[in-house]
Amino acid sequence: MLLVSSVTQGASFHLLTMAFLILLQSNQVVPMLGQKSDSALIVMENSEECDDEATVVDDLSEGEYLEVFQPTEQWQTIKPGQAVPAGSHVRLNLQTGKREVRLGEEQIQYWTHKHRPKQDERHSSLRADQLKQKLSKLKDSAPMREYADQQDQNKFSSFEELKADMAAMNLLVETDFQVIKRLLDMFNSTNSTMEQRLQILQELEYLVHQVDNAQMLCSMGGLQLILGGLNSSDYRLQDSCAFVLGSALASNPAVQGEVVESGALQKLLTLLATQRPLGVKKKALFALASLLRHFPYAQRHFLSHGGLQVLSELFGEDRGGSIRVRIVTLLYDMITEKELNSKVSMDETPDSSQNTHLDQYSQVSLHARLQEGPWCSLIPVLLDSAEHDWREKGLQAMLAMVPVCLDQYRTDDSLPVSLGSLKAQYQELVQQELTSGEVNGYFGEILDLLHMLELKMSQK
Repeated sequence: MLLVSSVTQGASFHLLTMAFLILLQSNQVVPMLGQKSDSALIVMENSEECDDEATVVDDLSEGEYLEVFQPTEQWQTIKPGQAVPAGSHVRLNLQTGKREVRLGEEQIQYWTHKHRPKQDERHSSLRADQLKQKLSKLKDSAPMREYADQQDQNKFSSFEELKADMAAMNLLVETDFQVIKRLLDMFNSTNSTMEQRLQILQELEYLVHQVDNAQMLCSMGGLQLILGGLNSSDYRLQDSCAFVLGSALASNPAVQGEVVESGALQKLLTLLATQRPLGVKKKALFALASLLRHFPYAQRHFLSHGGLQVLSELFGEDRGGSIRVRIVTLLYDMITEKELNSKVSMDETPDSSQNTHLDQYSQVSLHARLQEGPWCSLIPVLLDSAEHDWREKGLQAMLAMVPVCLDQYRTDDSLPVSLGSLKAQYQELVQQELTSGEVNGYFGEILDLLHMLELKMSQK
């Protein structure tokens, strides 16, 4: 009886074992016995291969089945041995010690556009070799990458498309050329009021800071309109036109040459020599300085038309000092320009274009004209100003004019007294700078200019 019972129990156990194995086979359950480590399957981007090739590293046998976990937009915990698609975001939760996964950005874009799998497709099982094969083809066959590329292309529109869109919204897209042309037409219209013209000039002044726009303004006939505004009886129009002209001339040789040939230099000198509001004269002086800087051809015409005499009279009329410091700064720039170009001609072998430029500077007799005028006694007047910046500009100009004015500096009894007083004042200011921890301060630079000027005057 015992023997029969044992045999019966053995047969039952055998049948149960067979049934369990069949169940395992039919449901493709991954055996847990002899389970691998948590890193049984790793999907990573191979940085040493080109084109972001997906590489699968595993320690599973080729015939062993793997459960492919389908991530969602939310972080989910993955079980040991589960595989995840390439491109998924995987992290280690430090609180639970488990790995979590969710869809990557490109995957989210793809699956949220009518490609989300059905519920019964979210989990599937593949052998390791099948998983490797599918991942290796991911780059070539993944529609999500194509969709992302298409999305990137759709972010940008052509200029014509933008214009069409703006037109649909009753907005107008204009190039600088079209804007300048429209503004000039409005300025030249007999229906435009003075206020409208002043607004147009303000917009033009903003545009002509660009070199190409300034040249475009001249080629479209805008220069003649601006010069006509300088002759207007309305001081506001004179002020605005001179401002536009000065901005267009700045560091623009093409415009500088055309302005000189158009006779604008004489118009500017007339504005400076006649009774005009201070604002108009400031703008006219700004335009004149923009015309003369780095343009020896205009400097030569300026000297031949009595420009220095006009500036000296303007210097004497200005009691506030703001015009004076602008005049002295312009003269200083012209002197240093000529000296720098003379040094270049001695240090280097110039080419043909440089030779032409140097020849033009050689025809500018600036030092001789300065010596003929009252400038050696006018410029030191800035030292009496309470403004440190004006004193600095005056000292710089006086040093630049030492070759012309040295004898007059030495015979001026009041100049050494003025320099001594300034030196004592700035020595005290320099000590305050040093006390505050500023070694090479602004007042130290002015003190150096004073020492240099005294040294030049004491040399024989």
